[in-house]
Amino acid sequence: MILDRFKLTDRIAIVTGAGKGIGRGIALAFAEAGADVVCAARTSDEIEATADAVRERGRRALAVPTDVMKSEDLERLVDATLEAFGSLDLLVNNVGGTGPRPALETSERYFESALRINVTQAFLLTRLAVPRMLESAGGGAIVNISSRSSDMVQTAFVAYGAGKAALNMMTRNLAPELAPKVRVNAISVGGVATESLEVVLTNEALREQFNANTPMGRPGTVEDIAACAVYLASPAAAWVTGKVFQIDGGASAPAISVPVPKL
Repeated sequence: MILDRFKLTDRIAIVTGAGKGIGRGIALAFAEAGADVVCAARTSDEIEATADAVRERGRRALAVPTDVMKSEDLERLVDATLEAFGSLDLLVNNVGGTGPRPALETSERYFESALRINVTQAFLLTRLAVPRMLESAGGGAIVNISSRSSDMVQTAFVAYGAGKAALNMMTRNLAPELAPKVRVNAISVGGVATESLEVVLTNEALREQFNANTPMGRPGTVEDIAACAVYLASPAAAWVTGKVFQIDGGASAPAISVPVPKL
C-alpha cells in the first residue's frame, strides 16, 4: 500500500521548538504517524504538555529542556535521546526566528545572534545527531524548518533572511555529503497562523491584506507544515534529499511588508 510509505512506525525523532506552534504540530503529527518523540525547547511546561499529547496518541515521549543556543544543551539532548530510547532516526531543526529590524538599526550582536539561532545551532545539532543515527539506526532523515524570508526581498528582515538563506544552503550542501544514509531537506514556510503572525491575525485590515496577497486566501496552519515534514521524514521521500520545499499558500512576494524609515 502506498500509504504505508508515509508511516514513521517506531522511528525515534528529536523535534526542537516542540513546545508550541510548528514544532508542536510536527511532534504530534510524527506521533500520529507512529514515531516516538523527544520534545526539546527552553520552557519545561510547554514541552511536557506536548509530550503528554504524544503519549495520548499512543507513542512514547521524552521532554528535554534545551536552549539550542548552548552547545552543551545540544549534546545533552542527543545523549538523553539515546539513553531513553537507544536509537535516533529523525531530527527536525525547527527552532529559529528573529524579529524585524531596519538594517541600519541592526547591531553586530543582533546580526550574529540571528545567524546563531537560525543556522549555526541547526548545524551543530546535525553534526551531533548524524553519527548517532548511523550507529543506532544505520541512517536517518533531517528536516530543517526555514522561511520564505530566505528568498523573498523583505524590508526589515536582513538578519532573519540571511540566517534562513544560510540554512537553505546548509541543507543543500550537507545532502550530498550525508547521502545515501542520511537525507537532509528543508521546508521554506510562509505565513502560518502561530504566535509570530498574531499581530496580523488580530488586526482586521492587516488580515484582509494578508489574505488578499496570498493566492490560497488564508494563512497556513501548523498541520500544513507538519504534513510536509511527515512526508520528508518518511520512506515516501526515500529518493528526496537536498531540497527546499516551499509551503506558503502560493506566495511569490511578501503578503505584508514592514515599513522602515527612508534615508
